[in-house]
Amino acid sequence: MDDEPRDIPEERSFDPAAKALEQSNQFRVHAEIAAVFEGVRKWEAQLRPGLDVDIARQVQRAVAKLEKAKPADSPVIPIEAANDAADVLNLFREKELSTNDYHIHRRPGEVMIVRWLEGDEVEAFYERLQAHFDAALGSYRAEERSATEWKNDPKITKYLEILDAMDVKMPERYLREPIRKHGIFVLSTQTADELDILYLTEHVMAIPPADLVGRASTPPDEPTEQDRAWFYKLFLLRGQREGVEQMCFFTFLQKTDDSSW
Repeated sequence: MDDEPRDIPEERSFDPAAKALEQSNQFRVHAEIAAVFEGVRKWEAQLRPGLDVDIARQVQRAVAKLEKAKPADSPVIPIEAANDAADVLNLFREKELSTNDYHIHRRPGEVMIVRWLEGDEVEAFYERLQAHFDAALGSYRAEERSATEWKNDPKITKYLEILDAMDVKMPERYLREPIRKHGIFVLSTQTADELDILYLTEHVMAIPPADLVGRASTPPDEPTEQDRAWFYKLFLLRGQREGVEQMCFFTFLQKTDDSSW
């Protein structure tokens, strides 16, 4: 999960359609991280440490149960688990917690973050998700054309044509219309074994790392890759209540154990 440029493979192993799909998926991952976590610098969201551990664990258990309940090849929650999904989306009301803000429970080496969105906040999320994806794709198109078009290689030409024709509608990828039309609940996840915590805090959120992970878990002034590496899993639950769209993001962060290096 880095921003380093990626060279196009040699012709022998280069499939233009597969490479374009790979790039699209990478842009989607980065767009998702940005849209979920940029609230502090874009939407006046607040960091709210001190989330009760019982609430944090309740959400963690609930989304894990929903993940197990859904089919392996679909993000749609089965009807028999719909009430459980609705309970998670509405938990902020029961516990009198704010939407938009980042509710944080942390201990050394571990952080859980819960964020709810509702109504116009969901609309803003989709707008930002699309904007991030489009910006990444547009920049990459220009860079690849400048760097490779002169080679006049048929596969590179085809690759550039596929990039130019690519028109990904992020709300469609996230099943927004079926959620609104049919009242379904949808859960998708994103996992990274080694997320750079400074990328998340300083680049995406524009906050000191201590504000998110706590002073005890903050990387040193000259951190190694190991110091910066955290396991990361994000659950994105979507649905609606009485015609109003809802989202709940649950994030689990854990410092990568030294023994894994």
